[in-house]
Amino acid sequence: MIARGFRFKLEPLPEQEALFRQFAGVCRLVYNLGLEQKATWGRKHRLGYVAQAADLTRLRSEFEWVRAVYVSCQQQALRDLDRAFQNFFAGRASFPRPRKRGVDDSFRFPGREAAVKPMNAKWSAVRLPKIGWVKFRDTRPMRGVLKNVTVSNDALGWHIAFTCEIDHEATAPNPEAVGIDRGVATTLALSTGEMLTLPASLERIEAQKRQAQRVVARRKRGSNRRRRAQARVARLQARQARIRRDFHHRAALDIAKRFGVAVLEDLKTRGMTASAKGTVAEPGRNVRQKAGLNRVILNAGWHQFATILTYKVEERGGQVVSVPARFTSQTCAACGVVDARSRESQAVFTCISCGHSDHADTNAAINIKRRWNTPLLDVEGSHQRPVEASTGRDLTVSENPLPSGRGRC
Repeated sequence: MIARGFRFKLEPLPEQEALFRQFAGVCRLVYNLGLEQKATWGRKHRLGYVAQAADLTRLRSEFEWVRAVYVSCQQQALRDLDRAFQNFFAGRASFPRPRKRGVDDSFRFPGREAAVKPMNAKWSAVRLPKIGWVKFRDTRPMRGVLKNVTVSNDALGWHIAFTCEIDHEATAPNPEAVGIDRGVATTLALSTGEMLTLPASLERIEAQKRQAQRVVARRKRGSNRRRRAQARVARLQARQARIRRDFHHRAALDIAKRFGVAVLEDLKTRGMTASAKGTVAEPGRNVRQKAGLNRVILNAGWHQFATILTYKVEERGGQVVSVPARFTSQTCAACGVVDARSRESQAVFTCISCGHSDHADTNAAINIKRRWNTPLLDVEGSHQRPVEASTGRDLTVSENPLPSGRGRC
């Protein structure tokens, strides 16, 4: 069994949209009250989901406006809080933060309490308790058993996400492996020589967003005109995110269908995109240039692509492997010589030893793929200590040393 989500655009009536905001506001309040309760009394009392659900019952009996919102949505908020604290104590996440209006506008129903019916070829409707039937644009068929239904709001409007459990048996994985180099000028370069780049529409929207941000800067704080200008910026950012996510899904699906092993560099994106501003005592250098590079790296969405690729490949019985990223762009894929002078430019790699020439990103992708089978790295005349390639499940992939005759000593 695997879980999959199906997200659609809702078309609520004005009165239904008002109910959406009421549901989201009360669920956000219940979550924040539970968070404050745990932060204040959690060390002295064992406040788990059961104890807080009992307190919720007393809260609903005292306040009519809390009781007006469906109880399961509020219980789901408490379950989210309990899971957030479990992740915190397990070291998987930071301390839970309060939910904010305009950021966490969502609520969830158990799947058994909702129903879906088709209306025509393009539209369907979902029945939500205490809200009624709400239309949504049906763009693809759903599969599996419905487990929960989440209604959320963003800059582009209200959406609904159906989480379903699907019977799935992984087929025999494809024996082929591919190395993938994630870059800036070329978003994805495969060891097969293929290159994938983010759609050009992202650059056009980025220019529109910068212009809209300048408008926001000229508006008076707290004014309605400023809020409208901020809403336009948010819509443009949401459009960018959708285009980027669609590109990642399409690229990952194509790779997952063709290859059984996808090899990626183990990139620390957070460190790579850290500010170069420095301190007052020791100010940084090339701050503006570094800020521009950080923006381009974050726009490429390297981490999001790795997450999407992992579940698509594993769904088909394959695996995604991480290998060390050191010197992949300076190593010759033909003879193994490591020299920074071989990287002539952003796009050109010409080995100073054997003369091998290739696109720099393709050369790096071939080296990435090779490190999955030969994880020992030759650098500057001496063999590096063997390192193990790792997957998301911390499995050892290979421990075979590189043949001693390979590379330049």
